[in-house]
Amino acid sequence: MNGADLACDALLGNGVDTWFANPGTSEMHLVAALDRRPQVRCVLGLFEGVVTGAADGYGRMADRPAATLLHCGPGLANGLANLHNARRARTPVVNIVGDHASYHLPYDAPLTSDIESLARPMSHWVGRAGSAETVRMMVDQACRAAAAPGVATLIMPADAAWGEVPPTSTVPPSLAPARARVASDAIDEAARAMRASRNPLVLLGGTALRTDAMAAAAALSRACPVRLLAEYGSARIERGGGRLAIETMPYPVDAAVTALAQFDLIVCIGATDPVAFFAYPGKPGRLAPPGCRTIELTARGEDPGQAIRALADCFDGRKCDLLAAPALPPMPAAGQLTGSAVAAITALLLPDNAIIARESVTQAAEFAQFAAGGAAHDLLSLTGGAIGMGIPLSIGAAVACPDRKVICLQADGSGMYTCQGLWTQAREQLDVVTVILANRTYAVLHNEMRQVGVGAIGRNARRMLDIDDPALNWVSLAQGMGVEGVRVDTTERFADILRTAIARPGPFLIEADISV
Repeated sequence: MNGADLACDALLGNGVDTWFANPGTSEMHLVAALDRRPQVRCVLGLFEGVVTGAADGYGRMADRPAATLLHCGPGLANGLANLHNARRARTPVVNIVGDHASYHLPYDAPLTSDIESLARPMSHWVGRAGSAETVRMMVDQACRAAAAPGVATLIMPADAAWGEVPPTSTVPPSLAPARARVASDAIDEAARAMRASRNPLVLLGGTALRTDAMAAAAALSRACPVRLLAEYGSARIERGGGRLAIETMPYPVDAAVTALAQFDLIVCIGATDPVAFFAYPGKPGRLAPPGCRTIELTARGEDPGQAIRALADCFDGRKCDLLAAPALPPMPAAGQLTGSAVAAITALLLPDNAIIARESVTQAAEFAQFAAGGAAHDLLSLTGGAIGMGIPLSIGAAVACPDRKVICLQADGSGMYTCQGLWTQAREQLDVVTVILANRTYAVLHNEMRQVGVGAIGRNARRMLDIDDPALNWVSLAQGMGVEGVRVDTTERFADILRTAIARPGPFLIEADISV
């Protein structure tokens, strides 16, 4: 038995039985060890951003970590953007990065790099297995850190992987502890502040946006005059099917400032004090009004669901029927397809218990509003702002929940960052419908130019913001990676194709041309 065998068994003991991988030479002993463990599911990604984004999607839906397998510092660097999103989503991930054998590092071979420094900004925990004998201890530490939840990066030198260890018949499980409860004193203090407040807001994130927790939030809102909002870019919201139709913080800074202007207290549960995505000339960075007090009731590792239920109990909030769901939108009129029509039709045709992986900041923005009164579904959103998340997120969600339909609402520009994920969808025959909102431009950046005060833009700016010369052919891209695809440009054709795609199993891509 070697260190790689021990690592695989220790991960299995901690409930980690799914690996998303893009390995190289330093990881070959781990590959061989996985080959000896058929109970592990290994999913190959052709780019490391697909690997890390898929691990994010898996962790959000499974509520337990997958492992990644990346090749040295450059492989980690290729996956950092989606590890950033996973860190912001507070997703459990065990991120395993191979390295040169420890005695080879002084030679400064071409792939040598400072992996710890690369990993630290995107990880909640970073460790290195110094030898085969330390592998078990380091894997257990990584799994405990991931369960907090968060991204745990474990660096595995090649000699730690191939080094021999005493054989064992089994590695006993060392499962990570459950999330900590929020202290009753902190709950009581938040309740006192709410009673003294004229206009309190409870801002929800993390597992406070699950069905049982939102039932408690609805009870709280009926027991006392408090407003509820979800943080912008929530990792996962359980919606539709009679669940609480909670509104989300707006993304544009002016709209967000307006939305918070009335409040003198914000209690954050699974969320943090709301701030603008960027600094804009003459606009605030902190979105709450001056003098507004913020209480961050939950720290990482504490249970947001328990916190909202305990807070509702302080006001004698009783479990009650959730608020009446809004009506579904009407079917859009026939004619040229638009982003709004894509959002409405998807909401209308949504199958029960679907998962939506959404990376469409400007197009299909109304989807959450439209779908609130529709079928039960989970909505996964871009958490850290690093684009290229949608397609990988759909992979991880489909692997975690093979009995549920996954629909990926993907902007065309950001989709090109990780389009290799379509190949993984095809290889694994994942039940994913990818809807490409093809507006042939980085529309969000056109909006940002206006937000920072830039007026008319000229040729050079447009050549950096538009992607219509040449136009991308997503159907050809998909077919080249084994996924059937169809291009549509009318509302009636989109509705017909989406119905067909939802009804059949396996991956399918719809290029929704909304460029006119």
